[in-house]
Parts: sequence; structure tokens; C-alpha cells
Amino acid sequence: MTRYAVQLDPGSPAFIADPYPVLAALRDNGPVLWHEPMGTWLATTHDSVSQVLRNRSFGRLWTDWEPASQMEPFNALHRNQMMENEPPTHTRLRRLVAAAFGRGHVERMRPRIESLAASMVADLPNGPGDTFDLLGDYAEPMPVYVIADLLGVPRDDHAKLRDWSQAIVHMYEPGVGALTKAAAIDASTAFSDYVRGVVEQRRSSPGDDLITDLIQARDDGSKLSDDELVASVVLLLNAGHEASVNVFGNGFHALLEHPDQMARLVSGEVSVETALEELIRFDAPLQLFERTATADVEVSGQLIRTGQKIACLMGSANRDAAAFDEPDVFDVGRDPNPHVGFGMGLHFCLGAPLARLELQISIRALLDRFPGLRLAGESPRRPTWVLRGYESIPVST
Repeated sequence: MTRYAVQLDPGSPAFIADPYPVLAALRDNGPVLWHEPMGTWLATTHDSVSQVLRNRSFGRLWTDWEPASQMEPFNALHRNQMMENEPPTHTRLRRLVAAAFGRGHVERMRPRIESLAASMVADLPNGPGDTFDLLGDYAEPMPVYVIADLLGVPRDDHAKLRDWSQAIVHMYEPGVGALTKAAAIDASTAFSDYVRGVVEQRRSSPGDDLITDLIQARDDGSKLSDDELVASVVLLLNAGHEASVNVFGNGFHALLEHPDQMARLVSGEVSVETALEELIRFDAPLQLFERTATADVEVSGQLIRTGQKIACLMGSANRDAAAFDEPDVFDVGRDPNPHVGFGMGLHFCLGAPLARLELQISIRALLDRFPGLRLAGESPRRPTWVLRGYESIPVST
């Protein structure tokens, strides 16, 4: 028997402000539900989400946005990246990109990230009663600087890289309009042209950076085409920036709202490494990840037909009492913490080690400098659900 998700309105301001009561009601209604307005199944529990993410009968199957001629700059970036492909294309792309990551880039970034975090924290206001925006002044530029350093592009370009990234990822929300599409087309065109220019420079003058490694990467004689190389670089920046900013913002806001948990972290009772996993779990930065059935497959007793889509509700999975004791409680010492924040299976986040390293360093640097940091006003939410985050977080020292 099909169960229906009648309560879910992803565009509702109340839902965007706090989706977790609705997600709890969905879980109570069943592990797999049909949502007619979105034309997709919903996996609501930790177990059903895990089944979908691990089952090779579910794939990421890219479908070009229409009209294809106008949307081609956006479509090309997704058609040629690993996240929107399945084996054998995904296998080849991931191996080539992973080979570049495997050359010590992540660990080599540690002193750069530590130096960057120290200098950025030192530039923040530190007088009695001083205030600043935790996102705009620290969390937002940080991952763009890190990815820029990794790719070997100027940090001074961080503003336009961030703007292009945000325009592209706004397309992942339900029911996007003409203005969002137009912005995504412009950003995709500008971003692609920018990366192609950097690639041409590295071909003539190789450097100690990820783009040079991606140009030189080989897998059984295969290499990335120009379109695949551009799409891979854009994916790395988009995923690395958006996820890191929203993990930091959502998680640190939870810390600021729970001073008892902040005290455990500041005192050293709980390590930053352990606490970070709870910051990822408690208020998921990625709330939905969609897959398509490539064969008839059953999930938690519900048959999903070939060609039907199923949306994994990641924020719901991370609040499932079947997987977490007191899941609505923010506990920085939670261990084990089997959250699904980086995905599972074939599409597990390739950048997870870099994201963890960057977030651990940036959190530790901020707390070392400002152990008494507190909220200084309302923190407005972004008007989006799939990529959940804040517009700003005003804090005082």
C-alpha cells in the first residue's frame, strides 16, 4: 500500500525556518512515502535513506534542463561531472579526480589552512562588545580561500567564485523560476570561461596545485576531457564551498544556542573532531539528495519502479530515533555518530577529508580567540530548504 506525504510543502516559510517537526511526522507516517506535488518518493528514515544510497539499483541520472540550447552552459557542467553520472563514467571520473587528491594535497593544505584561519581570526573585531557577522566575515570566505589555494587560483577572486557558486546551486531547490535559471546560466558561462583560462595557463606553466594534477591525471591511459576537467573543478568549488559554509553556520549557531555544549568544547572535555560530527548531524546542510531507480527495487517494503525518483531526506535520517539516542538533543560528545552528512556508497563525498580538516581548524581557531562568543541578534535563514543555511549570524565578543 502506498503511503502519501501530504504534510510536506518545501516552499513554506515555516518549514524552511524549522523543517524538523514535519520531518518527524513524515517518519511516523512511514519509511518511504509518495509526494505527488514533487512527483517523487521520499525516504524518511535512517535505514531507508541508507538503503537507497547503498543500492546500486539507484543512480544519479542527469536530465538536461530545457530549453536545452539556453541551458547548455548549466547542463554541460553537470553532464560532465562525477556526481551526476554512474559507472562506468562515474568510476573513470572519480578515479582521475581521486588520483589528484591522493597526491598529498589534503594534508599539504593543513599548514596553509592553519595560517589562513589564524590571520582571519586576528582580523576580526576583538574589543569589548564588538560585533561581527560569523558567516560574512569568516565562514563564507574561508572555504573559498581554501579551494582557491588548492586549485591554484588567486584568493582575490573569492567573491566572484562564491557568487557564481551560489547562483548555480540555487537551481537545486524545488520550483525554481526564470530569474534563477537566468542567473545560473550566466554564472555557469562565466565560471566555465574562468576555469578554461586557468587550465590554459597551467598547460603552459604547470604548478603545484590540483588543476595541474587534474590536467596530468591518467587512469589506464584515459584522461579528463576539457569539458570534464572544467566540470570537475566547478563541482569541487561548489560542493566544497556550500557544504562547508552551511555546516559551519548551522553547527556553530547550534553551539551558540547551547552554551552548555559550547562550554564542553571550549574546556577541552570534548574534542573538536568529535563535536564536528554532531555539528554536521544536528542541522543538516544538505537536506535532500535525489536518486533514480534503474530497475524495479524494494525499499523498506515499498516497490520503486524503474525510472521513478526517490529523494533521500538527509535531515530526517539524521534525526531518526532508530539510529540516534535522543536525536533532537544537541550533544557535542555524541559517539558513535552515524550521520549521513557525507552520503554513503558510490557517491560518498570525495572531499570529506578536506572538509573535516578545514572545519576542525577553523572552529578551533575561532574558539581559541573568542571562547566567550555569543549571539548578538536574530540570524535570518536563507529562503532555501535543500541547501539549508543562514544569511548571517551576528555575534559579539
